[in-house]
Amino acid sequence: MSRFPIGVVVAAWMLALAGALGAQVDTARGVRIGLRYDPGSKPAVVVMPVTGPSGDSIRTIIERDFDYSNRITVRTVAQDASYSAPQAGGATRLNYPIFAAMGAVAVVQITPTESGLHVVLHDVGRADVVSVNDFPMPEPALGRDWRMALHGIADRLEEWTTGQRGMSQSRIAFIRGSVIRIVDSDGYGEHAIPVVGAAMSPAWHPSGSMIAYNTFGPGSRIVLHDLRTDRVREFGAQRNATNLTPVFTPDGQSIVYSLSTENGADLYLRTLEGDAFPRRMTVGRGSENVQPSFSPDGSRIAFMSDRSGNPQVYIMDADGTNADIFTAFDFGDQNYRAGPDWSPDGRQVTFQTRIDSRFQIFTMTLRDRQPRQLTSEGENEEPSWAPDGRHVVFVSTRSGTRQLWILDTESGRLRQLTQVGGSRLPAWSPRLVTP
Repeated sequence: MSRFPIGVVVAAWMLALAGALGAQVDTARGVRIGLRYDPGSKPAVVVMPVTGPSGDSIRTIIERDFDYSNRITVRTVAQDASYSAPQAGGATRLNYPIFAAMGAVAVVQITPTESGLHVVLHDVGRADVVSVNDFPMPEPALGRDWRMALHGIADRLEEWTTGQRGMSQSRIAFIRGSVIRIVDSDGYGEHAIPVVGAAMSPAWHPSGSMIAYNTFGPGSRIVLHDLRTDRVREFGAQRNATNLTPVFTPDGQSIVYSLSTENGADLYLRTLEGDAFPRRMTVGRGSENVQPSFSPDGSRIAFMSDRSGNPQVYIMDADGTNADIFTAFDFGDQNYRAGPDWSPDGRQVTFQTRIDSRFQIFTMTLRDRQPRQLTSEGENEEPSWAPDGRHVVFVSTRSGTRQLWILDTESGRLRQLTQVGGSRLPAWSPRLVTP
């Protein structure tokens, strides 16, 4: 198929249609411990048993976050064993040689307090404490905000241990049955938010406080939903036009979306203050230009366009100039690239490519433009980067129904995120930290 008229783009979105942030006060004085290990390996960390009524949950969540990070190996110790060594004067300290024998490089001790959690990080190699911090925790224990704050502690501990901050303190928005649903990165707490009309293509504000989406059908419009208050703002409704794929600019001040009419689809920019007339960014002359994704610094935009005869990923300057094809490589006789998402480190773009009539997930770096295939089993599409720039969430049929899966792009490790079929159009949030 050499051309993809507007009806095909609209049909694709119809198929997709059919098919309180975490609270944490950052008191960390954290320091990266002086580990020496192969960067390709995963240092082993022990999380000690935690006392109190929520102790088992605290330990389980931290250990699971470490495991899902794919940067840390969890070493489990017995609940009732003693790992302390007596010292002069009756004091005790951790028996570091025991942990060294396990291959552990760090030990985490967590103690509940009246206001939160007291966290101590030990460097096994130095046989000493390297960080002590107190983290306030919201009420109630085990609630959604409490869990999100605990994910933030896990991310901090990962950063202090490996030098790389984790992605556990984040959420994923997606569509199921024309409703926006949000789930924590570990799969907990899936819930729906109120929507206006048939919702599609959710996108996060850089602050994590707001979601934008478009509605489909008569009166199609762009909707901004404040997650803190559930208040909404709407704009863009026009006769005989469809609003598609909104995204926020990296500074959070504006939104870029596609406006589709019988003359094609082009990208437009509108400030959140509500310009009377949005600024046109592409002049497609009958072609379809959709699915914008900003570089982290806001200087460039990746988007899908069929201006060359078949859908490809293009990159242009943020003012709409200097558009150039990005995915100019041959991969079979049905070149179709779509759904670009720019990585948080700015180095690569992920997208979907059709191979033998099924989509697969690829990445390509800005520097060498060498495509790298990430998936092959089932049909895989609609990728979105995690805030750590290492993990990607995407839609896959590998389990028999459309589910969300998370892939570690470095190791290739996969885990299924959702358990109910029909999940589509995922968007990974930034890290959700609020004062």
